[in-house]
Amino acid sequence: METTAEFFLALINIVFLDLILAGDNAIVIGLAARNLPPTTQKKAILYGTGGAVVLRIIATILVVWLLNIPWLLLVGGILLIGIAYKLLTDDNSDHNDIKAGKSLGSAIRTIIVADAAMGLDNVIAVAGASKHNMVLVTIGLLISVPIVVWGSTLFIKLINRFPWIIYLGSAVLAYTASSMITDEKHFHTYFEGHQIIKYLFIALIIVGVLTAGHLKKKSQQRQSSTMS
Repeated sequence: METTAEFFLALINIVFLDLILAGDNAIVIGLAARNLPPTTQKKAILYGTGGAVVLRIIATILVVWLLNIPWLLLVGGILLIGIAYKLLTDDNSDHNDIKAGKSLGSAIRTIIVADAAMGLDNVIAVAGASKHNMVLVTIGLLISVPIVVWGSTLFIKLINRFPWIIYLGSAVLAYTASSMITDEKHFHTYFEGHQIIKYLFIALIIVGVLTAGHLKKKSQQRQSSTMS
């Protein structure tokens, strides 16, 4: 049974993961609505985000249910390790292929479809962090997605000003991924019986992801400075 403190810590974790991972989604929302009149833009963002939130909640609940199937926690954890590494090494994505909607309906469709296409990392991360608690999934997404939409510019500026936020986000993702692996039914008994090994494994995954991501980032920076 979860304590109140554990519930709120998990909720903060879910909101933070969504904020870290959803910067691109906020950019897509802006691009999709850019050609509409200001009053219609607000409607497109509101309705599009509402549709995206509902779709995201349904997708996350499905993933939470799927993670009860043997070995899928392991698969989800491994996928999330890759996402944590990608978060550190990815350059800013090119969104030139996002078409601006010419009408309210087309803008809403673009926002929902683009969010669904880009939301796999969020869904896996939130499903892993929720510990199968559907209330956490719903509350976390209801809080974080509107924040991303209306506060995305501020959050992106914060990340640009304080790059360590990305490292913190990657560390939280790596922690969630390693916790998913240790919670896998086939490993759970072993890790619960050997708590030191469990925490060493989690620490190793976090340090490994941060180190590999940092080294790759440095290598990319050297290559770009050589080419310029």
